[in-house]
Amino acid sequence: VTGSIAGRKRVHEASLRCPISPLPLSSPVYRRRSQMSHRKFERPRHGSLGFLPRKRASRHRGKVKSFPKDDRSKAPHLTAFLAYKAGMTHILRDVDKPGSKAHKKEVVEAVTVLEAPPMVVVGMVGYVETAKGLRALTTVWAEHLNDEVKRRFYKNWYRSKKKAFTNYVKKYADGQKDINAELERIKQYCQCVRVLAHTQIRKIKVGQKKAHLMEIQVNGGDLAAKVDFAAQMFEKQVPVDAVFAKDEMCDVIGVTKGHGYEGVTTRWGCSRLPRKTHRGLRKVACIGAWHPAKVQYSVPRAGQNGYHHRTEMNKKIYKIGKGAEENNATTEFDLTEKSINPVGGFPHYGLVREDYLLLKGCVVGPRKRVVTLRKPLFEQTQRNAVEEVTLKFIDTSSKFGHGRFQTLEEKDKFMGMRKKASI
Repeated sequence: VTGSIAGRKRVHEASLRCPISPLPLSSPVYRRRSQMSHRKFERPRHGSLGFLPRKRASRHRGKVKSFPKDDRSKAPHLTAFLAYKAGMTHILRDVDKPGSKAHKKEVVEAVTVLEAPPMVVVGMVGYVETAKGLRALTTVWAEHLNDEVKRRFYKNWYRSKKKAFTNYVKKYADGQKDINAELERIKQYCQCVRVLAHTQIRKIKVGQKKAHLMEIQVNGGDLAAKVDFAAQMFEKQVPVDAVFAKDEMCDVIGVTKGHGYEGVTTRWGCSRLPRKTHRGLRKVACIGAWHPAKVQYSVPRAGQNGYHHRTEMNKKIYKIGKGAEENNATTEFDLTEKSINPVGGFPHYGLVREDYLLLKGCVVGPRKRVVTLRKPLFEQTQRNAVEEVTLKFIDTSSKFGHGRFQTLEEKDKFMGMRKKASI
């Protein structure tokens, strides 16, 4: 009986046919639309339009376009610093995040090493708030300036007469009346004070003698306290640990690594066309309709890739090491006596001899590039920001190849006498 019912069912289905097609309605052609597969008609666009125009940065050093909001209840302090990118390594630490699966477990994380020799304060600028923004009222310079910062004011230091600031120094001759008068003007009229500070570029080996100079805003205290704080710092060195502290968050401002003129596939991440495409396949197939009779700004085009000014917010400082300490990469858990420099030094950089910072993750730009570190614009309260980090291990194996040894002594002990050592 069952077989006869099944037979009748098949006959019935076969008899149901479309009036204009010879195919039965049970054919896959007439499946419901929910079962039908087809190509997508829409997709997210390739590349962000938020970073237009993608052109070369107008300045080599990252510019602080906005400083943190001033809190006058705090003591006067600086809000930014300059450092130089040395390279990357990795660290081992325990996670302290209750509720997370990684809580009390070891994690390995990439960190960037930034060399940050002390900066020297050489001046002060007072700003007046206007309807169009801040306007510089006056600038006061210190009495003595190093040659490395004087080079910043010359295109060709070698051919110049090196007369910069020779007349300005005379203002300090008669009991610095003119200087004190300018400081009083700042106290009377200004609402914002920034110090002029430069790096000591001679202390690091980046193949440059001209120091990087920047304005750093002074936050905290009333205006008179700000001016006094800035004035007493003239010609003094400011170490990086006077501005930032371990486990603090900071913003990194810099210029990315340049890649020159690139096509749309690399620059915007567009898909390649099929293999047999005429006149190249790393292209945009259609750059627009007939009308509007122009190429829209949002269509990916070839052009400059890299060397763009970028700001990356909320990078955690894992460690601030002192250059004066011999074993500045030793931790409580790893008692190996070693410095932060890997075996053979940092590739394309050399040895870190001054103070350094370990920042979580990567940082924009190639090695030797100057990057600006700024205090965060907002107070950070998320768990990552307030977590106390205890480093168990900092890797110092060779970054050139597959390094196995943390120090040269460890390598010599394992490898024994080698031909190179006997020469």
